[in-house]
Amino acid sequence: MKRRSWAEPYKIKMVEPIRMTSREERERAIAEAGYNTFLLRSQDVYIDLLTDSGTSAMSDRQWAGMMRGDEAYAGSRNYYSLEAAVHEHYGYKHLIPTHQGRGAEHLLSQLCINPGDSVPGNMYFTTTRHHQEAAGGSFVDVIVNEAHDPASEHPFKGNVDLDKMRSLIERVGAERIPYLSLETNVNMAGGQPCSMENIRAVCALCHEHGIPVYLDATRAVENAWFIKQREAGFADRTIKSILLEICSHTDGCTMSAKKDSLVNIGGFLAVNDDALAERARNLVVVYEGLHTYGGLAGRDMEAMAIGIAESVQEDHIRARIGQVEYLGLRLMDAGVPIVRPIGGHGIFIDAARFLPHIPRERFPAQALAAALYVDSGVRSMERGGVSAGRDPETGENIFPSLELIRLTLPRRVYTQAHMDVVAESVLDLHEHPEQVQGLEMVHEPEHLRFFQARFVPMVPASASCGGIAAQSVRP
Repeated sequence: MKRRSWAEPYKIKMVEPIRMTSREERERAIAEAGYNTFLLRSQDVYIDLLTDSGTSAMSDRQWAGMMRGDEAYAGSRNYYSLEAAVHEHYGYKHLIPTHQGRGAEHLLSQLCINPGDSVPGNMYFTTTRHHQEAAGGSFVDVIVNEAHDPASEHPFKGNVDLDKMRSLIERVGAERIPYLSLETNVNMAGGQPCSMENIRAVCALCHEHGIPVYLDATRAVENAWFIKQREAGFADRTIKSILLEICSHTDGCTMSAKKDSLVNIGGFLAVNDDALAERARNLVVVYEGLHTYGGLAGRDMEAMAIGIAESVQEDHIRARIGQVEYLGLRLMDAGVPIVRPIGGHGIFIDAARFLPHIPRERFPAQALAAALYVDSGVRSMERGGVSAGRDPETGENIFPSLELIRLTLPRRVYTQAHMDVVAESVLDLHEHPEQVQGLEMVHEPEHLRFFQARFVPMVPASASCGGIAAQSVRP
């Protein structure tokens, strides 16, 4: 049977004009931004694939819900709408709203981690690890080895390695492990999912030793889609039912609703433990706001409640993942090295293989992200040595196994034509990688440096130096 084309399951009701700048304008803009795409002005960006966090287009129902915002300081009816949506779709008993996901990470870390604790997780995420370390804990990576190999076709590279988890329990003792931080659709691995089989097994192992499991549910809906597509026994299940089962094995979650839940701001901490929930409600008042708004307006909570229901609709998630696959297949077919298999929220280009002439000390992923912007006005972001930061004991740069740039697709924002523009720009750079030079970091913030670090480009040494060394070009 001939395969038929599919289209986005929505029609466009409102548009926001965007403008393609000249190459000269882009060269000036990236230099002013210190070759850090986070420091570019949005008005200078043509297609913005920096992140899928808070960048989704809301539906007409969500905008209508915004008009029903109850901005009471305490007991807003929108809080109870959100609470009902979380109960129905995620299944947890207690809800504590926060301004975004890192607010929930902060609460959970402060409530559960003691100095000297080891906090296992299936690959680090930048803000999550920072909050764990700020509370005195040490992150321990327990993800399967395949996650560190961008060419591996393992269908569930987000899985926890049970032997690594057992080894940690034996080495430090269960009493020094406050919880397992289990991320769905692991971001730093390239948007790679966990299998239901692995979720069941690792939760059973942890609970056997009295260790809670807290889910990073930021992209759990996308993870549910991959379980439906790739794992035996789930093809006929609904996304909603798979999501509920994922959560049912865990003790709670942190959530950045700016991703799956299709809103521009918001998040929550959800737990089943009554005592922990009471402590969280008390602490959220200190850092976020009253426990029935947590730093959010009532209208934000109403939009989130509606977005949660929309996120599990089969047509929506099929189109969302389908657009990512479309871009990924275009790049793969042309031989561009990307993380495989294609993940859920973006395409991750292997910058170390894309730019083999740039050593890791010169941040090839950061350099490639800057070059892509100059070429086409497409904004992406680095996920490699800059994001990994420094070893807290030695002060040396950490160079993880993956040196990537992330092309992250906002939900319901761009068309396939925009993806074609992105692909063509990447392919042009792939044909002439020698034109991209490394970078030197000249400003390094103390925390989460990838957000605000500044760089200058390196150029090949003069012929008199034998072409071996390189020098930076400082303004």
